[in-house]
Amino acid sequence: MWDEGWTSLRDAQEQAVPALVDANQDVIIAAATAAGKTEAAFLPILTHLLNHPDVPGSVLYISPLKALINDQWDRLGRLCEQLEIPVVAWHGDISASKKHRFLKSPEGVLLITPESLEALFVNRGSNLGAVFKNLRYIVVDELHAFIGSERGKQLQSLMHRVELVVGRTLPRVGLSATLGDMKMASEFLCPRRAESVKIIESRNAGQKLQIQVRGYILSPMCKLLETGDEPQTDSDEEPEDQSTPDFAIAEHLYKVLRGSNNLVFPNSRGQVEVYADRLRRCCERDAVPNEFWPHHGSLSKDLREQTEHALKSGEYPATGICTSTLELGIDIGSIKNVVQIGSPPSVASLRQRLGRSGRRPGEPAILRAYCKEPVLTTNSTLSDQLRQGLVQTIAMIRLLTQSWFEPPRTQGVHASTLVQQCLSIIAQCGGATAPELWRRLVADGAFTRTEKADFVELLKNLGAKELITQESSGLLLPGTIGERMINHYEFYSAFTSDEEFRLVCAGKPLGCVPVSRPLTKDQRIIFGGRRWQVQDVDLEAKVIVVSPSRGGAPPHFEGLGAMIHDRVRQEMRALLTEDTPCPFIDRTAQALLDEARQTFADLGLAQQHIIKKGSRCQIVSWLGDHANDALCLLLNHVGVSCETEGLLISTQADTGEMMQALEQVAALDASDLKTLLADVENMNREKWDWALPESLLMKSFASTSLDIETAIGFAKAQAQLSGTSEAKAGQHQAATS
Repeated sequence: MWDEGWTSLRDAQEQAVPALVDANQDVIIAAATAAGKTEAAFLPILTHLLNHPDVPGSVLYISPLKALINDQWDRLGRLCEQLEIPVVAWHGDISASKKHRFLKSPEGVLLITPESLEALFVNRGSNLGAVFKNLRYIVVDELHAFIGSERGKQLQSLMHRVELVVGRTLPRVGLSATLGDMKMASEFLCPRRAESVKIIESRNAGQKLQIQVRGYILSPMCKLLETGDEPQTDSDEEPEDQSTPDFAIAEHLYKVLRGSNNLVFPNSRGQVEVYADRLRRCCERDAVPNEFWPHHGSLSKDLREQTEHALKSGEYPATGICTSTLELGIDIGSIKNVVQIGSPPSVASLRQRLGRSGRRPGEPAILRAYCKEPVLTTNSTLSDQLRQGLVQTIAMIRLLTQSWFEPPRTQGVHASTLVQQCLSIIAQCGGATAPELWRRLVADGAFTRTEKADFVELLKNLGAKELITQESSGLLLPGTIGERMINHYEFYSAFTSDEEFRLVCAGKPLGCVPVSRPLTKDQRIIFGGRRWQVQDVDLEAKVIVVSPSRGGAPPHFEGLGAMIHDRVRQEMRALLTEDTPCPFIDRTAQALLDEARQTFADLGLAQQHIIKKGSRCQIVSWLGDHANDALCLLLNHVGVSCETEGLLISTQADTGEMMQALEQVAALDASDLKTLLADVENMNREKWDWALPESLLMKSFASTSLDIETAIGFAKAQAQLSGTSEAKAGQHQAATS
């Protein structure tokens, strides 16, 4: 503290000392990015280790990212260098000798990902009692990144299994910058003792927020960056179309970002590549040093670290063009502007990103958002007419300023991860009985939403698929297929990862591109913010050799879209009902918003949810994606073919047929999944869904992907409204007669 020149502790750091120093309490520390959460946790934790030197203690720190572990390794290493407390990082890039050293003398702070912790259970299960016997704390960093996901359920299970190994409960410490519902966060961190979790929220407030949303018109010919399908030409260098919004946005970014450190978040890895390339070329055009660096998960470690170093070093200005890889708490120093291109994935994500800006005292946080909307034609969809992307962006920013953000969905069954955990425990223990698995994983464990009948069916199905086998004594062991899968490194993750080609130039790895979109020889691409030409494609080794080029287009990557929450759609509707100007948008964006408001008024969408547009009938429910997807599925179930189009549900049925269908949906039983989901063929979404019995697959799919009750509730409201209207019409007709 002396070396850092601190004259006082921040409020969260002060509150954490009495809560953590005795290692007898579960704690959540919620504070803004760069508010000193790491020190808030580890100053008292390290003090506890020093106060009890008779037995060398250890701390298990679990992080969602290897890069974050590397960052904290350096940070905690500096904190511990005079304390003689070792800090050990453990993930795939760490040498076996360093890992063996910790196993031989397990003390200090162990920094690890859930996947590496899973690997410890599978490969060293019999030794974990000795490894963790002196464990004092479990610390989970970026807690919000886990809640509600398959990976989060895996983490819950692993924390419980650690406690089973050591034979006692351990104080759990959650660190996060983005937590809305603290009760939900407590229930995730400590499912069976949530009421006793100590909540520490930083009260440091008063930071100014500066926002500008800029609107751009995207003509029908300007689909270049939206699709990533830039036409290839034979010329060495392709001329840039300076009429595109993307060119205009890049020029504006170049103008306002040069000379400072910033983060730019497009909505896909392909967009990252294009903007990084265009901005680099702007620097080359003006003969100035490049300040713009790409960063996403498909780039090689070396290229990502180049970007992180450029941002962190402070030697010269640097802007990271990135995906969510720079959203979490990797220390990259002070950021001036946070830029969002396109609608943010969520309000929570936007808040996390904005936490990077305005870290210096008295400095405002600055958000710049860029929205591209198409030119309207006679064939434009209603979503385009309502300017869905722009309106959603403004709505999310308004919710951000109201301190609201999406609560995670915690009602998931997560049966896919239950399969993995069953196999993991069997591997850890050299076999397990069905009652043991039930007790460890369900009765006392993390999978409390699993019913006993479903669990029995699951084990039978795992046997039928040769994932497990049972001895005459009742002991469950890995089956033929199960043993092969457990012994593969991909077993340790609870989520799926796409197969990829490695991209190589002169023997140096550049990163990876998806196998689903392989590249062809002589094709030109943009990758790592630079342009390349494919020299060779080795299908067997899955390697693509490239050389520098002057032309190219980005390879196709999946986008970063997220499920939109009900509250966001409600705020969009509220925005469209208003007629006052929005204070933080430019003239073009205001004109686009006015167009959307006029469409909203002309169609009477304040009074009705079902409209006829051309040959199609459309439902504008203002529900989130989980409920809209469920409503679409239920309408298909009762015989009305339809599909979701952003905030709309569209069908060829007429208004009368749609109302009849909604009345049928209103009468459905939300719990009868076997009937409701009988026609759904793409329920296999998670890694182990293929191994689930049909009934459990349906429950797991519905719990994580759909909101059936809200969809049926909407249908009931519409049916009731229709009945009321018909009754009034009948009364009017009778009175007239």
